[in-house]
Amino acid sequence: MLKKLANNTIVRLLTGVILGLLLGPYLREGILQVILSTKHILGQLILFLVPLIILGFIVSSIAKLDRKSSSIIGFSLLIAYLSSTGAGLFSGTLGYTILPWLDVPTTASLGKELPTMLFKLDIPPIFDVMTSLVLALMIGLGILWTQSKPLEIAFDHFKEIVLLLVNKILVPLLPLYIACNFALLSYVGTIRSQLPIFLMVIVIVILAHIVWIITLYTIAGIYAKKNSWEVLKHYGSTYLTALGTMSSAATLGIALQSANKSKILKPEITNFTIPFFSNVHLCGAMITETFFVMTVSLVIYGYLPDVGTLILFILLLGIFALGAPGVPGGALMASLGLITSMLGFDDTGIALVLTIFALQDSFGTACNIVGDGALSLMATTFNERQQKRGTN
Repeated sequence: MLKKLANNTIVRLLTGVILGLLLGPYLREGILQVILSTKHILGQLILFLVPLIILGFIVSSIAKLDRKSSSIIGFSLLIAYLSSTGAGLFSGTLGYTILPWLDVPTTASLGKELPTMLFKLDIPPIFDVMTSLVLALMIGLGILWTQSKPLEIAFDHFKEIVLLLVNKILVPLLPLYIACNFALLSYVGTIRSQLPIFLMVIVIVILAHIVWIITLYTIAGIYAKKNSWEVLKHYGSTYLTALGTMSSAATLGIALQSANKSKILKPEITNFTIPFFSNVHLCGAMITETFFVMTVSLVIYGYLPDVGTLILFILLLGIFALGAPGVPGGALMASLGLITSMLGFDDTGIALVLTIFALQDSFGTACNIVGDGALSLMATTFNERQQKRGTN
């Protein structure tokens, strides 16, 4: 029983979180330098594997689709955009309703400074996330249209190698990576000093994430005419991993495992949709960023953005989200130009958005990646209906 618990993914991740939080305040410079180096190297290794995961799974999955079913790619892109923009509009509505009644704080205390890294080893990926995504789509469609069996078999073997790397390297390293992250946060004092200041705003956003996840799975269940709980119930470890890594990309391996446990999802579809949605579906980030830019606008500049400007901002932000990297703060980093040009934020506004965004980025990431399961159910149903039409 103890051995089974020790090997349980959720237990190991929770252990990493708890150890990091408990040990963080008592760390000294030498140990901190080691932890900083360990965190950096593990993060580099995880990010190195991500493009390989995307290439291996997406190419193999697209190649196995029926030639007439390649429309699933367009459908997946459409529902990802609709979910992201819908989440942003939902968050904007909450902002206009709630923010005028809240006394939102304007400053946060600074934490301790971290020492310099003891040893830094950069492991650049072969190509970036978006390049790997586009390359996988192009190769997969090329194999699908030409019906090249040798290439299909080659990428099947490549996918098996990548899956082995995920199970033997990525998944075992995640608890240590998460422990390092939380230890540093605990030492700096971010959790103790900053979280209470923005607690009201963050709690509202987290609740909005939960509401949107429920909404997505409800819509997916209605569309598929199936019980979407059969998908959602497997996402506990995925949610917890996302909380620790703050990265959809780093959570990709666990998300694939969760989706493949569901009885109503098909691996040949989810092996494509889960990596695909992890890069283009950022509903949690949309809720977070929309609510926080409204908060900062009210706090610093004394007003909320007008409705027309905010709607246009959300629609454009949804497009930026499609190209945002699945790394911590990826959506926000990709849209900083949009925030300054459309909302008129200066350096102070940007700094405050970055601060409060970072405090809850893990919850936004968890919303993104758990929501992918609902969209995968829709995509699976869409593919099944397309196949039925093709046989009639």
